Amino acid sequence: MDEGYLKSFLESPLIPKYEKGLEFGGESPKRCIETSEAIGELKKQMKLAGPLVVVNFLQYSLQMISLMFVGHLGELSLSSASMATSFAGVTGFSIMLGMGSALDTFCGQAYGAEQYHMLGVHMQRALLVLMPTCIPIAFVWAYTGKIFTIIGQDHEISMQAGIYAHWLIPSIFPYGILQCQLRFLQTQNNVWPSTISTGFTSLIHIVMCWTLVFKFSFGIKGAALSIAISYWTNVLILAIYIKFSPACQKTWTGFSKEGMKNLLSFISLAIPSCLMVCLEFWSYEFLVLMSGFLPNPKLEASMMSISLDTSAVIYRIPYGFGSAVSTRVSNELGAGRPHAARLAVQVVLFLAITEGLSVSLLAVAVRGVWGYMYTNEEELIRYLAAIMPVLAVSNFIDGIQCALSGTARGCGWQKICAYVSLGAYYLVGLPAAIILTFVFQFGGKGLWMGILCGSTLQTFLLLAITMSTNWEQEVLSSLLCLIWFLRLISFGCFSLTTILIFSCFLRQGRPRAECVLPASKQIWHHEAVQINSQKKPPLIFSQ
Repeated sequence: MDEGYLKSFLESPLIPKYEKGLEFGGESPKRCIETSEAIGELKKQMKLAGPLVVVNFLQYSLQMISLMFVGHLGELSLSSASMATSFAGVTGFSIMLGMGSALDTFCGQAYGAEQYHMLGVHMQRALLVLMPTCIPIAFVWAYTGKIFTIIGQDHEISMQAGIYAHWLIPSIFPYGILQCQLRFLQTQNNVWPSTISTGFTSLIHIVMCWTLVFKFSFGIKGAALSIAISYWTNVLILAIYIKFSPACQKTWTGFSKEGMKNLLSFISLAIPSCLMVCLEFWSYEFLVLMSGFLPNPKLEASMMSISLDTSAVIYRIPYGFGSAVSTRVSNELGAGRPHAARLAVQVVLFLAITEGLSVSLLAVAVRGVWGYMYTNEEELIRYLAAIMPVLAVSNFIDGIQCALSGTARGCGWQKICAYVSLGAYYLVGLPAAIILTFVFQFGGKGLWMGILCGSTLQTFLLLAITMSTNWEQEVLSSLLCLIWFLRLISFGCFSLTTILIFSCFLRQGRPRAECVLPASKQIWHHEAVQINSQKKPPLIFSQ
């Protein structure tokens, strides 16, 4: 990315819109933020974030409900299903989640620019890209058992995990479709249909799980198959709503040939969107693997599983804020209102800091009793109590990071953010976790402290990018320097991390297979609208 290309890219609006007055979008060049504006923006974001948080919780609960039913089948079944669920999250669900998030930019800015029919076109393009991507994922899942055996996991657990993953294959296709539908509606500020359909599906899922697992004695096969049935049910409900609802008349005009064109434009943003999500998600899964190398792997793996599960549940709240600000920013940029987009970022940061402080203080307050929700073993409960303060800080940082990542998706900064995630987690976070754990002997706490270093660096880099968008021409040179710096640090990250990992393997030997819960920190874009005015420099920057 040279300076000439970046200048030409920044100076041309990707979604054209006529000027409405003295300034683009009808805004004056500089305005002070009024209290009424901030309160109005706060209300808009809360109306979006509330239902989105519920949707995130309910979607996360589907796989957890299946694991709860599998847990009644025995320790082997639970261990196998947990490993398969974690593997499926790493190799499949996170990829669909990341690629689907590209629609946050495309659909959000098209809706703000009042190009309503383009929302349906963008969703068609997303479906045409995501569905073929599901095929190699399904192929990998079909060989899960053999993959686990090759990497040295227990043979019996590997075979059972392979069966569970095999019956999960029908779920990856509706999950990809569902991500497109959710963002299609979310970017229109229409979130209640998704909330209602996901809530109904979750209730159906409980009945479906019990019926297939116990009534028809399908065991772990039934638990996995029920996930696919629930996802397909949700997809069908939303498809009917989108087809027949008056609210979607302008945005969904049916399938068209236009949806089959310019697929490369979607792919060019979907790939960095996927990396932006997956690089973070995979780094947390790596912690579970590393816990198997510690002197007491059973205790460490149990602690890591519980703490990651706790973190994943808490993460749904700020991820909802991130989804809300992504919609608000992309809508305002599409409408040519940079002042409103900037206000949306300020409001979501206030929400993220408030939520982060509240949840972190609560986590510290209940650290002595939180472990009793998972186990009665006193040693593990004391260990969890010692970890909770670190976890509280991590959750606070993650809340701010979610808000900034949502801003990035709304602006279309995924390529830069992919470099940020790569450098922060794989050059700093994971190496720091390995060094603190195995060199300085911090144990499981070292794993969390290391990954906290990575997430903190990621947050500061995203904050620097966001704050440097100060609507002045000088930001161009600083942004170019930042891009080349991120490329430089990412160049050496894999080599350094690989050396540390292999050193760890040589010291500790093969990891032991343990029963762990999935670290489902899922969470949860090409076309950033630019302000093309000769009277002032470009305002919103893309990668």
